[in-house]
Amino acid sequence: MTKVILVTGASSGIGLALCERLLSHDPEGLQLCLACRDVQRARDARAALLASHPTAHVTLVQMDTSSVSSVIGAAQEVKRRYNRLDFLYLNAGIMPNPHFDVKAFFRGLFSSRIVTMFATGGGGILTQEDRVTADGLQEIFMTNLFGHFLLGLTSQLIWTSSSNAHPSAFSVDDIQHRRGTQPYSSSKYACDLLSLALNTHYNKQGLYSSVTCPGFVMTSLTYGILPFFPPFLWTLLMPLFWLIRILTNTFTLTPYNGAEALLWLFKQQPESLDPQAKYQSSTSGLGKNYTQPRKMDVDLHMSEVLFEKLLQLEIEVKKTLNNSSSDITVL
Repeated sequence: MTKVILVTGASSGIGLALCERLLSHDPEGLQLCLACRDVQRARDARAALLASHPTAHVTLVQMDTSSVSSVIGAAQEVKRRYNRLDFLYLNAGIMPNPHFDVKAFFRGLFSSRIVTMFATGGGGILTQEDRVTADGLQEIFMTNLFGHFLLGLTSQLIWTSSSNAHPSAFSVDDIQHRRGTQPYSSSKYACDLLSLALNTHYNKQGLYSSVTCPGFVMTSLTYGILPFFPPFLWTLLMPLFWLIRILTNTFTLTPYNGAEALLWLFKQQPESLDPQAKYQSSTSGLGKNYTQPRKMDVDLHMSEVLFEKLLQLEIEVKKTLNNSSSDITVL
């Protein structure tokens, strides 16, 4: 039976690499829907996929996960097109306005913490400035987590999380991270918690949720961390990154490699997966890709509290949307 798959953030980076790998794995047996914010970039991505897989079934839906109305409209459109979704890859994410602490970076660069620093973004080298959306929500929280929550549930959810998902950055008393300087880390840790809660509530109904980490990948998000870096400096750093890969397999470096765990989960029986594992894309020093399950540092009670708060927030934003737009019917 043809599998229906929707991928958010599919116009570039890991999302586009995943789509390419899915079609290479099963070019005839998929209906692939690219959910993207930028329509032109989505069209370009679709054209690139069809150039290498001319018989593939690839469609587009415009969706900005930072906008409540855009997500609701996209959900309605997807429901109109398909009677089901077999896989929902929740991949879209942002890290706007990153602040890179150069001093902390060079202190870590010449210390025993270098591998951990690169692999997790830790050591105080990276903070972000968030902003509020037109819906009154924190942009990173909305884009990375809540927009996907509003999109709806399907048989198998697969989240793109991060090694930067730190419990120290998250608080159930401030799920949007209105206070603090690590909204990206907070949002990704919230993804880990939410996945656990969804499995707790819905496994018996046939819904399964999994979390992946792509590793350290060179994408536009990565380059945005140091926007003042000229391209040749990134080129100079690549030998260092290749050297670090010998020490840690999380340096996947390319979007193709970073999509390894996402593709691996597509091939698994969801009932056999560990709901408390984060599936890590890994690349050996010789360039071999594989997937490693790693236990997440998540608390069941905290996941339940987050889930209840998201349900309440969903009710509030949908009520607001219905009151402000009579031409939109909320699912």
